[in-house]
Amino acid sequence: MPTVPRPPRRLGPPCAGLRSLLLALLAVLVMLGQRPAAAADDLRALVQGLAADDFAQKEMAIGQVAASGDPAAAPILAAMADGRLYQRKSDDLVVFAEKEGDGFALIDPITGAALGSVGRRDVVKIKVNNSLRRALAAAGGSLTLRSPDPTVRLAAAAALFKSREPDALAVLEQALPAETDPAVRQAMAEAKAAIQLTGNAASADRLAALEIVAGRADADAMTLLRQVQGDPDAAVAAAATSAVAAVEQRMALWNALQNVFYGLSLGSVLLLAAVGLAITFGVMGVINMAHGEMVMLGAYTTFVVQEVIREHAPWLFDSSLMIALPLAFLIAGGIGILIERGVIRYLYGRPLETLLATWGISLLLQQTVRSIFGPTNREVGNPAWMSGAFELGGLTLTYNRTWILLFALLVLAVLMIALQRTRYGLQMRAVTQNRAMAAAMGIRTPWIDALTFGLGSGVAGIAGVALSQIDNVSPNLGQSYIIDSFMVVVFGGVGNLWGTLVGAMTLGVVNKFLEPYAGAVLGKILVLVFIILFIQKRPRGLFAQRGRAVEA
Repeated sequence: MPTVPRPPRRLGPPCAGLRSLLLALLAVLVMLGQRPAAAADDLRALVQGLAADDFAQKEMAIGQVAASGDPAAAPILAAMADGRLYQRKSDDLVVFAEKEGDGFALIDPITGAALGSVGRRDVVKIKVNNSLRRALAAAGGSLTLRSPDPTVRLAAAAALFKSREPDALAVLEQALPAETDPAVRQAMAEAKAAIQLTGNAASADRLAALEIVAGRADADAMTLLRQVQGDPDAAVAAAATSAVAAVEQRMALWNALQNVFYGLSLGSVLLLAAVGLAITFGVMGVINMAHGEMVMLGAYTTFVVQEVIREHAPWLFDSSLMIALPLAFLIAGGIGILIERGVIRYLYGRPLETLLATWGISLLLQQTVRSIFGPTNREVGNPAWMSGAFELGGLTLTYNRTWILLFALLVLAVLMIALQRTRYGLQMRAVTQNRAMAAAMGIRTPWIDALTFGLGSGVAGIAGVALSQIDNVSPNLGQSYIIDSFMVVVFGGVGNLWGTLVGAMTLGVVNKFLEPYAGAVLGKILVLVFIILFIQKRPRGLFAQRGRAVEA
């Protein structure tokens, strides 16, 4: 099974999401000796207040620790929120406690020094309730707003937008004028606006805050604006209603654009799977039911390459796809030539026998792979440059699908150049348009058939390398795309690469717009019905091949 792409980073509460970063910061500061002894003693006295018996006293101590501005304060408050802050019974010292066997390993929260191991009964956990958790989140956010790292400040501002703790308003007002990063400054302004909307700010300030929040045009902003719609202030409530309508329109537009991206992404997958079939079917007229297995062989080639790299050269993992691409092309293309020379050349002009023969070959290849690699899915990892996602306006674009879209267009461009600008391409087009005339001109049509079948199979192998990054690598991988590939080829025009591109992208986008209303299965059925009706009007597809043999 392919490694699941890491989703876009969610900017959650600083006390949870920034723990490792803050602990690392604490360790560096300790090692560099940047905290004076007097400051450390002052912070320790404040930290001891976190172990108070009364929750109100604890909340006061949290505010005091945060107000100290000490770099060590943030990881201490994060540890308290995570339940890793304890009090040692022997001397009442507040410590970090990490589980170790049947006991705990203790660490000094101020200096980072190891304090040895103790049993479970030698320490007492510092308890927190929901009110304290909110206070900790707000305090952590206020501390990280002063971090030198803009990523940390951005995360803190986003967390404050969601928590909307009133106590953080003063900190935001202090941090905003000094902020130089535009993205962080905008996030801080949005967090400030969110707090003002849910607080007791003046009507004018709340109306201004509404405009800022509405500018986000996302689900979080919509939730907040809906809450404000019932505001006692009639002007604020009316403005919130107008803002909700505007945000709904913008979100609908972004959702439509997101569906277009998903459709183009699906179209690129269909293009990769179908472009080799378009070459084979267009030149030879062979219905190759084993084409999907060429895709599957390319995916398994990627798996084998990554396994070898993991075992012998792990530092090459990010280059694994670059290594797998030529190998997949050669392996799938070589097997394609063997199939054409060994079976298909004896069946030209007999479409039913060709279909049955290639179907049998597909079953044979599936069983062979199943016997070698097993029936279960195989893990194919994503290189670092294909992992994660990025935001573009209101769109979330994953790197793997973006790269596959660009790769599919590149493959198509290379194929079109090869077919239009090379001697082999000229001969292949001659055979496509008039086989008898091409043979009379001295072109070895059987050899062109074999090379064309090998080229189509090799391109399918390359498609398998790309598909291994977004789909399960299993013996049945190719079967998921063979019917869709034929639909793309027939819809676009047999043998026409431009038609294959338009057909793949059109069917991909239409599928994605139909799925929310009809479901994935019914959506495909509707697309199939549309293609059947379309072919009744245009039997040769959108871009029909022209030539004497075709028109005869």
